[in-house]
Amino acid sequence: MNAVTAPSPSMSLTDWTRLVALAVLWSGAFFFSAYALREVPPLSIALARAVIAAAVLIGTAQLVGIGMPREPRVWLAFAGMGLINNAIPHGLIFWGQTHIPSGLASILNATSPLFGAVIAHVATRDEKLTGAKVAGLLFGLAGVAVLIGGQAFEGADAALAAEIACLGAALSYGVAAVFARRFRGMGVTPWAVAAGQVIMSSVILFPVAMIVDRPWTLPMPGVDTMAALLCLGVFTTALGFILYFRILASAGATNALLVTLLIPVGAVLLGVLALGETLAARHFGGMALIGVGLLVLDGRLARLARRDDPRPSTCAKVSP
Repeated sequence: MNAVTAPSPSMSLTDWTRLVALAVLWSGAFFFSAYALREVPPLSIALARAVIAAAVLIGTAQLVGIGMPREPRVWLAFAGMGLINNAIPHGLIFWGQTHIPSGLASILNATSPLFGAVIAHVATRDEKLTGAKVAGLLFGLAGVAVLIGGQAFEGADAALAAEIACLGAALSYGVAAVFARRFRGMGVTPWAVAAGQVIMSSVILFPVAMIVDRPWTLPMPGVDTMAALLCLGVFTTALGFILYFRILASAGATNALLVTLLIPVGAVLLGVLALGETLAARHFGGMALIGVGLLVLDGRLARLARRDDPRPSTCAKVSP
């Protein structure tokens, strides 16, 4: 089969189990960050999340005897991954959540595979856009338009800027999913990628957070906020990224990014039930369009349609 038309790797039951578990963890990230934002500024939350995750992963490595790569080129790649998969998107999303509900932020984050598909088309040889993928992108773009609504034509405001920031984070995640392909060629394990990127994102975020937030001038956060930050670092970041990079290594970028389709369900429920957030009807309509776009983009709907088609295939016998 030609490399250009090669399908994405299929998902095993183990991959699906990891994907659902990851969706649960990452939907909680929007809840915990929304809670922490009541007392801690966005960049400081992003830094705390990365530092806590790095400490957990380094400590685990010491306990079980896992070594980290030493090659400079690998750590340079970790720095790139830490920037586009942590520092930039987390900073943008956390800032966005200061102006829009966490559920809406999670819905906008679900556009990551749409951006990833376009970037993969430009940057890779084996993940080119097809007619079905273009249709999926159009559905996704329609969903984003519905989400933003008429705000784009009413002049700039904080909510519109926050929505654009969350879309910028989704774009960054799309770039990161394609960028992460290089670690497979380097022979770096999913655990090492998870640890290396949060270590380097901590290094990147530290001076920025010190200059912008000046955290030493802020009141000490309460116990509940500290617990939220701990959950962000340990569960949604350290454990979450181990799961994510395992899925990425075994099922590919397109399948790994499908987690963003599942995240809004949990994030919206947590936001409404625990934080008292409300979403407009257009937000759910936009999420539905994005969901359709992702399913079309991934090709699952087309494969199901072909499987259910009772007509005999005209190309069933092509082998000699």
